[in-house]
Amino acid sequence: MAAMAKLAGLAIPLFELVFARSVVVAVLAGWDVHRRRMDWRGRERGLLVLRGFFGFAALTCFYYAVLRMPLADATVIHFMNPVFTALAAAVVLGEHIGMVELGLTLLSLLGVVIVARPSFLFGASALDPVAVSVGLLGSVLAGGAYVMVRRLRNEDAGVVVLYFAVVSIILSAGFVVADPVVPTGWTWLVLVGLGVSTHFGQVFLTRGFQLERAARASSVGYLQIVFASIWGWAIFQESPDLWTWVGAAVVVGSTLTLVRLHPTR
Repeated sequence: MAAMAKLAGLAIPLFELVFARSVVVAVLAGWDVHRRRMDWRGRERGLLVLRGFFGFAALTCFYYAVLRMPLADATVIHFMNPVFTALAAAVVLGEHIGMVELGLTLLSLLGVVIVARPSFLFGASALDPVAVSVGLLGSVLAGGAYVMVRRLRNEDAGVVVLYFAVVSIILSAGFVVADPVVPTGWTWLVLVGLGVSTHFGQVFLTRGFQLERAARASSVGYLQIVFASIWGWAIFQESPDLWTWVGAAVVVGSTLTLVRLHPTR
């Protein structure tokens, strides 16, 4: 999904990417909800809409980072979200978080610093500091969205995905109308692929968390960093440097430990 967003972003503006992705997901999720005769309105509509807003904001930030950073680096920063999920759950849901968890949070932030290598610490950085900051903000917002998903555990997963898509369509439509770019040729296929890969990625992710404990399911998710590196090299000739791998190891190690101590589901 991230690779297709980066590829389509060569010709399509940011919010149009979000809009196109959301339209495809809305069609697929809507069809799935209708096929299973579920009530698309849901039980907690206010929270569903709020989850959609947070999801839209997080997605926009992630796409911004993906378009302006190597795929692997953007993905590493995005994977700070389990840390922020645990912190948000402690504040919003009253879940306990101790000093060890706080220490692991700081260690994860250190990993992001190693990946980003800000110029005021390292003298020079290959990454855009604005893109790094926006990517980190997206990770924070994603943590908030996941806490809301926890609150919505009694809602059908298809309904949650549908609301996310519809809210994203509504919020991005104004930007698309203000600066429309008509896709041509291969871009149409990439945009459709972006939506399809997103939809099925969410479906399999949800099913995985239903079948397996959160800690193990989250562990498997870190393969995304490997896949992001492969796609970045194969399509965009991006080669992660040693600092990226060191930072990724710190983020993955500390976050995995945090998830096992403080499950995020």
